[in-house]
Amino acid sequence: MIVINLDVILAKRKMSLTELSEKVVLTMANLSILKNGKAKAVRFSTLSKICEVLNCQPGDILEYRVD
Repeated sequence: MIVINLDVILAKRKMSLTELSEKVVLTMANLSILKNGKAKAVRFSTLSKICEVLNCQPGDILEYRVD
């Protein structure tokens, strides 16, 4: 299972989802879907932009867990 840790990174960076949405130029709806783990896929360009804005690595956002 892939777990999205976007909320954790946002909290560490003291950034709101709204602020991230503006900086990444994605809709709040799309970021919410990703943050809540409802996304079926993520474009590398989107992941790259999120990492750039949050100054993190993809592995900080995406985590693979074995249940």
